[in-house]
Amino acid sequence: MSYEILSFRNADKIIKEKKMAKEVKQLMEYIHDCLYGTRFKSELLRQALTENDWRQNGDTKILEGRRYFYKGFKNRVAIDGSLSSYEAIQDALLRLQIGYVKKKIDLGIVMLTSQRSEKSKLGSTKDLVTQEMEMLHPVIDLPVIIVLFDLGIPGELIAEKNEPLPDKIAINPLKGFKSVPRYEDEDVYANAEEQAYHDAQKKLKSKVKARKAAMQEHQEAA
Repeated sequence: MSYEILSFRNADKIIKEKKMAKEVKQLMEYIHDCLYGTRFKSELLRQALTENDWRQNGDTKILEGRRYFYKGFKNRVAIDGSLSSYEAIQDALLRLQIGYVKKKIDLGIVMLTSQRSEKSKLGSTKDLVTQEMEMLHPVIDLPVIIVLFDLGIPGELIAEKNEPLPDKIAINPLKGFKSVPRYEDEDVYANAEEQAYHDAQKKLKSKVKARKAAMQEHQEAA
């Protein structure tokens, strides 16, 4: 498993009382599977949270009248964080603390990358999280679950090439082709990064379709 869940301030007890422990675990597994090895994590994360009903009805807003938003929100549980920088932990905790003090949320979930510099002398990411949570108390006192993700190397699932791929070509049946021909339904991308993004989108849609089919089978069997 390439992610680790850490609980602080009785957050594990609260999430069980809300009967959301299984849902949160499945969501983290889903996010890991969708984002592993991809480059365009922000958009794919937003789509994954939307597909799992964690971005509904404008509930992600932190402060009224300001453009500050949580990444996800459901049943008074807010999600924030960054999957590209561990240093986002304090910003995420502060944003969640605001919602907790204003009694908008009962607990928060912080998603972070576990990848840090190999030269760091601060120990493992898990140990660093524990130390920071102790240091930030009592300023940060909300119940919080911190999820550390190892999402691999961006683009490692895509066989990238240094040379750019040909641009899409408009087919003119009267004048013929001016460049390398292709079929009208063939996917051609401008470069490897664009191809990686579209491949990740297809992967996510395939997982969403499979998940919905499994849920439908479960409902029919019930």
